[in-house]
Amino acid sequence: MTDAQETAAETVLRTTGGGPPDDGVSGVSVGEQPIPLLEPREGIPPVVSTPEALESVIAAFAAGSGPVAVDAERASGYRYGQRAYLVQLRREGAGTALVDPVGCPDLSGLGEALAGTEWILHAATQDLPCLREIGMTPTLLFDTELAGRLAGFPRVGLGAMVESVLGYALEKGHSAVDWSTRPLPEPWLRYAALDVELLVDLRDALEKELDRQGKLEWARQEFEAIASAPPAPPRKDPWRRTSGMHKVRRRRQMAVVRELWTARDQVAQRRDVSPGKVLSDAAIVEAALALPLNLTALTALSGFGHRMGRRQLEQWQAAVDRARALPDAELPQPGQPVAGPPPPRSWADKDPEAAARLSAARAAVSSLAEQLNLPQENLITPDTVRRLCWEPPADLSPEAVSAALTALGARAWQVEQVTPLLTRALQATA
Repeated sequence: MTDAQETAAETVLRTTGGGPPDDGVSGVSVGEQPIPLLEPREGIPPVVSTPEALESVIAAFAAGSGPVAVDAERASGYRYGQRAYLVQLRREGAGTALVDPVGCPDLSGLGEALAGTEWILHAATQDLPCLREIGMTPTLLFDTELAGRLAGFPRVGLGAMVESVLGYALEKGHSAVDWSTRPLPEPWLRYAALDVELLVDLRDALEKELDRQGKLEWARQEFEAIASAPPAPPRKDPWRRTSGMHKVRRRRQMAVVRELWTARDQVAQRRDVSPGKVLSDAAIVEAALALPLNLTALTALSGFGHRMGRRQLEQWQAAVDRARALPDAELPQPGQPVAGPPPPRSWADKDPEAAARLSAARAAVSSLAEQLNLPQENLITPDTVRRLCWEPPADLSPEAVSAALTALGARAWQVEQVTPLLTRALQATA
C-alpha cells in the first residue's frame, strides 16, 4: 500500500462542512457556523476600463509577490459565445483588481506581467478559454476545485470549499446574472471581488492537505497537464448536441435540425445573444419531427407561436424547406462516427471478452478510488479505461500496460497507481 493509500484509509470525511478532518485542514469544526464574508478587505475596487487604468494595474501586479488569484465572469445564457465580461485578480502587494474586457479587450500586457507566476483558479478549464481570448494564458497554475477533488472533498464548489476549509461563507446570489450589463451594479462587483478574496488562502490550505495525504505531486502533474493542454478543437457537427435529439430518427428530420440550428446560430452571433433566446432546442426538435409544409403549419407548433414575428417565422420555414429539398445523398447520416471503442452497452454482443475486461477493470478502479478517497474519473478517465480494454496490448505485462496508458494521455501518477490493478484485470480475463 502506498503512503497516499495509507493516509486516505485513515481519513474519515466530516459530514458537516464536507471536508477532510479537523487535524488536516483549518476551518469550520462540526456544528460551528461559518463567518459571512460581506466586504472585500480593501473595499470594492474601481472597475478598470481604460488603457491608462490598465497600465497602473499591470505595474501593480508586476510588482506584487506570490501567486495571483484569477477569476472571470461570463454571460452564459444571455450573450453569444463564452467571452469574459469581467476579470478579477488579487495578489499580495497589489490588492484586488476588477478589469472590464469590454473597455480593455487586450489583456496580453497583464498576462505578460504575470508570466512565470502561479495563477490560482477555481475550475480552471471553465475560465481558461475566455482568458486566452483576451491574451491571458498561465504557464503555472493551481486549480482549487481539482485540488479539492484529489483531497477527497465531496463538495468542491468555491463557496463550499471556502466554507469547509477556511470557515467563511461567500455570497452566492450573482453567479448567473448577465455580466454584460453596463454599468455593473455595486452588489455584483462586491460578489466578484469576494470570489478572489480568499483564493490564495484556500490554495495554501489545500496544498498542506494534499501534502498530508501524499497527493501533492499528483496535483502538480494535473495542474501542469491543464496549463500545457492546447485549446480544444471546434466541435464537429455541434448541431447533433441539440437537446432532445434522441427523438429525431429519420435522416430528413436530422437535416431539419441541422438547418434550423445553423440558421439560429447565425442569427444569435449577429445579434450577440444566447442561441436559446433566439429559438429553443425544443422548438427545433418539434419542427424536425413535424416537417411543416408552410408558415401556417409551422406557427401551430410549440415554440413558433404568435409572439414570433412573420419575418422570423419565414426564416425558420426557409430552413425547413432547405432541408426538405435536399437530395438523399446530402442528408446527414444517423449517429456520429466515433473515434475509439463503441458504447460499452454494445460490448457484450460485439466482443464478450472485451466486455469482461471492462467489467473487471471498472471494479478494480472503483475499489482503488474508494481507498484513495478521490473520484474515479480523477484516478483515471473512463475513456482511457475503455480504450485500454477494447484494444489491450498484445503483451499483458505491467510495462506494456503502463506504456499503453501513457500513450492514452494518463499522467505519471495515474499510471503508477492503476497499472498493477489494470494489468491483473486484463490478465484475469485473457
